[in-house]
Amino acid sequence: MNAIIASALLGVLMMFASWIFDNEKTHTRIALVGLLALIVANVLQLNGIYSIPLDTKGMLSFTQFGLYVNTIIFILTFLYVWLNGDEIAKIGNHAADFYALFFFILCGASILTSFNNLLMLFIGIEILSIPLYILTGSDKKNLNSNEAALKYFLMGSFSTGIFLLGITFIYGATGTFQITSPVLNPATGMVREQLMQSAGLILIFVSFNFKVSAAPFHFWTPDVYDGAPTVFTSFMATIVKATAIIAFVVLFHSQFKALGYAWELLLTFVLIATLFVGNITAVFQRSVKRMLAYSSIAQVGFMLFALYGATSFATEGILLYIMSYSLASIGLFGVLIKMKEYSFEAFNGLAKKEPLLAGMTTVFLLSLAGIPLTGGFFAKYYMLNAAVQSGTGLWLVVVAILFAAVSVYYYFKLIQAMYFAEGEPAIYEVAQGYKYKLLVFAVLILGLGILPNVFLSYLYF
Repeated sequence: MNAIIASALLGVLMMFASWIFDNEKTHTRIALVGLLALIVANVLQLNGIYSIPLDTKGMLSFTQFGLYVNTIIFILTFLYVWLNGDEIAKIGNHAADFYALFFFILCGASILTSFNNLLMLFIGIEILSIPLYILTGSDKKNLNSNEAALKYFLMGSFSTGIFLLGITFIYGATGTFQITSPVLNPATGMVREQLMQSAGLILIFVSFNFKVSAAPFHFWTPDVYDGAPTVFTSFMATIVKATAIIAFVVLFHSQFKALGYAWELLLTFVLIATLFVGNITAVFQRSVKRMLAYSSIAQVGFMLFALYGATSFATEGILLYIMSYSLASIGLFGVLIKMKEYSFEAFNGLAKKEPLLAGMTTVFLLSLAGIPLTGGFFAKYYMLNAAVQSGTGLWLVVVAILFAAVSVYYYFKLIQAMYFAEGEPAIYEVAQGYKYKLLVFAVLILGLGILPNVFLSYLYF
């Protein structure tokens, strides 16, 4: 509850800051201090020191896992703003308004990690989604940004309608909006089949696939990510996607038994389709930004392995995955922001002109590819192990590994351009301080790859 209330109040505070202070750097500093305050408020509740006393009537449930996810999301947002504050200020006229939207998004994220009621799940998704439509279309003079915002809004509205219909079916079957365990048949010990509940869960499953951009409901993602300002694409593809995945996992860990045998069939189809579309399409992209959009779809395919069962590997793996994936992607988009164009050719010879920048870019790419000694390696390992532990066929794990091998091709294609291709990189002047900030991201990724247990151990204390 601390995080929900604090993030909402900080959002309002940033709205006032936009006309009280004229200096954009002041807005960034206020946002960073606010994020630190938000982290502290959440950690206080996580450690049982202080929680705002408010009766939620059982609609919210603050668990160790949910509060820990909040901490991760807030820290990632702090690092994102710390890295990209100057770039955010260049878009529009009032950076504080964007920071206000970030805080409202974090309010929705806090609800999505704590919901115990389908209505609260719906409210959390809408609070998270609506500011994103504004951020996508924030570059008003850019036609691509306007088009991306319209597409995002229409697709988001469509998926919301599907989501509400699913909630209606579940309410018709159970008579409650509370998240309850499926009813067992006392004679057989099996889940009692309820057609309306199963139909409702399938509709919600489809809606979530829209939100996390899993195939075959991914088609809005490349155009929206490509059209939105790059600095906001970074936020949408990492922190927002991570939150939606967590909500997806939390809901279906408790509800998948109600779908019976259909669950594994549905999930397997979506997972393979997501890995196939994301990886194969990324191979043929000429724009690095668009390649990263398809790459983000492929990464969702691995995250979906956490839905196969509520094992410790699934719980730990999804946390490690969102952390390593978000750090690498924010870092990569941070490099992309400094490029004059987004083609692979623009990176030709970058290692000669900016060796430190090229080295950090390589670390980010290696992590996304799942190469050992980076956080991405253990993230993929935990996800695949979660599937094995749940009894899923090894053939699916083999398929995922083959697609991971495909991803190595298009990630290494960028590395090849930086180190082995001749040419002058199309890059703006990069301040030394900005490079050191990116270095922090690279060090954190290597730290996750060498000592993942340090990051995961807090779940059990």
